[in-house]
Amino acid sequence: MLRQNLQQKLLQKLSPQQIQFIKLLQVPTVALDARIKEELEENPALEDLSLANLNEPVEQYPDKDPDESFDAEDKSSDDFDEFNIDDYLQEDNVNEYGSKYDQNGDDEEERKEMPIAVQSSFYENLQQQLDLVPLPDKDFLIGQQIIGSLDDDGYLRRSTTSLIDDLAFSQNVFAEEEEVEDMLKVIQNFEPAGVGARDLQECLLIQLRKKDLNNPVIVKAIRIVENYLDEFTRKHYDKIERIMNISSKELKDIVGEILKLNPKPGDSSEVNTKQLQVIPDFHITNNDGILVLTLNSQNAPELRVSRSYQEMFEHYDKSAQKDKKLKEAVHFVKQKLDSAKWFIDAIKQRQQTLLKTMNAIMHYQYDYFLTGDERNLRPMILKDIADKIGMDISTVSRVANSKYVQTEFGTFLLKSFFSEAIQTESGEEVSNKEVKKILEECIGNEDKRHPLADEKLAEILKEKGYNIARRTVAKYREAMNIPVARLRKEL
Repeated sequence: MLRQNLQQKLLQKLSPQQIQFIKLLQVPTVALDARIKEELEENPALEDLSLANLNEPVEQYPDKDPDESFDAEDKSSDDFDEFNIDDYLQEDNVNEYGSKYDQNGDDEEERKEMPIAVQSSFYENLQQQLDLVPLPDKDFLIGQQIIGSLDDDGYLRRSTTSLIDDLAFSQNVFAEEEEVEDMLKVIQNFEPAGVGARDLQECLLIQLRKKDLNNPVIVKAIRIVENYLDEFTRKHYDKIERIMNISSKELKDIVGEILKLNPKPGDSSEVNTKQLQVIPDFHITNNDGILVLTLNSQNAPELRVSRSYQEMFEHYDKSAQKDKKLKEAVHFVKQKLDSAKWFIDAIKQRQQTLLKTMNAIMHYQYDYFLTGDERNLRPMILKDIADKIGMDISTVSRVANSKYVQTEFGTFLLKSFFSEAIQTESGEEVSNKEVKKILEECIGNEDKRHPLADEKLAEILKEKGYNIARRTVAKYREAMNIPVARLRKEL
């Protein structure tokens, strides 16, 4: 039996405009331009004023003096007629040699082309070296397969059995394990040294064996890498000195030689070029002790609703004929006009929210932005800023997590200015950033032969008035990517 009930619920639903604003708010400046271009392509009722300036008469702009003369008015209407398709499709002028020439002159010497830098990739470099080695066809194909199987860091992480299977299926080459191993040794002699290694130990040994083997330091370095690599990476130097019966000075020379080696002989140059480009959303300048906050101009695009679409809508709306096609056209135009208005409103609201939030952060951390000293950072959480600007914590979080500010002493993520409070022995609340800065200074000034343990660092902080437990010191040290004392030890 069907039972029907009536139930009342109190729900909070976001409107499409609110959802659009939230999405735009969390978009950083570097991605906002692409988002605006995407909206301009999808919505013909939205216009960019910077582009409209090129195509529209001056009278349409209210900030222009109406009495000012405009040359375009003197031109005949023929200048603005639709273009001739034949002229548009007309081929460029070509000289008798089949090359294009400029109508204003054909002096080839005056035309300069941009040079293009040619750079061989990591794999192309290895292939060029393989081409210079006199090899039978079968060995050459094996070498090509090995080079193609290398990772970006230059290591070969595929097993010999897998390489044999790949050769059989892809190249129709049936190779033995010894043949693949022999070709791998050939490739391991290529540059950069260490390429083709199957692990770190083999990579270091390949590089060491290419050095002067008559040098006793090199010989001992090979012995350490072969037999005591685990102790070396864990910096158990005392154990190595005792086992190998060498002095601290000898070990220091050996360690220095090993540290010169490249643990990743692959094409690291290509990886390094792909660096993140940070475009700041805000700029803070110090004008004789007064901080001035400005918003990046890319966050304030000149957008407007298309006037032609507005006139089109008014024309359709006033039309006497109301057939089905006309109603569909009116509905489409109105939908695009409303969407354009919502988008412009969301962009303006985004600008206001960004400025309001950053202004509150700047005044909260005024001393820090004046000096750039992290010890002047006050404890600040999202709720502090949310209460100041009268907005929700989630709104402040969206601004802080993806926006950058450029100051006179660097460009920083807004999230980095938020920190928890720590109470000193005098009862004063300070930022944990201040404690991290002191920790960094203590570790930077320590004797690397006897680095400070976490317990000792906790004692130093206690002497300075910061009563912090050892586990908290360890947490801060790990957050700053600083290894434990044993791994910071140097000879």
